[in-house]
Amino acid sequence: MNRLICMSATGAALILISAIAHSADDNDAFPALDISSALRSAVPLPMAEADLPSVEAKEYFKVSEKGLQLECPTFDAKGDLLFCEVFGGTVFRLTPDKKLSSFVPDTELRPAGLAVHSDGRVYMAELGDFQSRGSVVSMAADGSDVRTVVSRDEGFLPDDLVFDKQGGFYFTDFKGGSSLPSGGVYYVAPGGGKPVMVVPNLRIANGIGLSPDGKTLWVTELAGGKLHRISLADATTVAPFGSSVVYSFVGGGPDSIRIDANGNVYVAMYGQGRIMVFNPLGFPVGQYLLPGRDDSHNLRSTSMVIRSGADELLIFTNDWDKGQGSTIFAAKALAKAAR
Repeated sequence: MNRLICMSATGAALILISAIAHSADDNDAFPALDISSALRSAVPLPMAEADLPSVEAKEYFKVSEKGLQLECPTFDAKGDLLFCEVFGGTVFRLTPDKKLSSFVPDTELRPAGLAVHSDGRVYMAELGDFQSRGSVVSMAADGSDVRTVVSRDEGFLPDDLVFDKQGGFYFTDFKGGSSLPSGGVYYVAPGGGKPVMVVPNLRIANGIGLSPDGKTLWVTELAGGKLHRISLADATTVAPFGSSVVYSFVGGGPDSIRIDANGNVYVAMYGQGRIMVFNPLGFPVGQYLLPGRDDSHNLRSTSMVIRSGADELLIFTNDWDKGQGSTIFAAKALAKAAR
């Protein structure tokens, strides 16, 4: 009896060993997914964009060792670079010889966009309480004489703005979400007055730009992941069948827009550490990559600007909590800045 039990146990063990070996053989025969090193990046380039002409920008100026949310780059009449830190309300000034200074025009303001009027006054789009009480203000070049242009009581969240040749301006209303298209684009006439809706139903309208001839408006939807190309019949009217989505982004994050003298459109990809470039019809033609992006550094690329009268592209980013602070990077744009 004991011998039979022993033989049964031995047979069971042999069957188990055979099953394990067979299972191992089956596992070795399973198809494996071979992911290339490029796709193992923290922010891999989408396949449709991986072969676009690309260049890595180089460091131009270290703004801070802290991860400041830099935004708003523009140039004033003197050629100084102005930009902002959103949460602290600070406006920075960087001279051509890289001397940095700063001022806070109003401790209550939360700047997200700057634009300089032809009269030299600086206009600021600010996010206020980040819910429904933002505003547009203007100020002297040194931050003094702050005046309200669009009141917080009007219920907007102005994020970015751009002037047309008549002196009016468009601004994006940074409201909504991926399933809530409650943002949009509004226009304020040269003489001021109530903002007029131009583009409704956007999912966090963010970046905005005008073509050099002023006839085409470009807008990004941060939460919708879209690039809109809008032909204008006049300042506040979209031309018949003139509005289209010309690009849908992978991974989301389309932020600020800038446009060069040839009509090329630059889109900052927030969270991806890069700038995409589109031709005047909205076809992607290239991209600028920031150092360290594959290892999760410098991903919060919020905005960029082309130096007045030159083809110098300055890109703004911060490393948040990754230890590399807030930095401006530089590369050559495809063309000079639009006038």
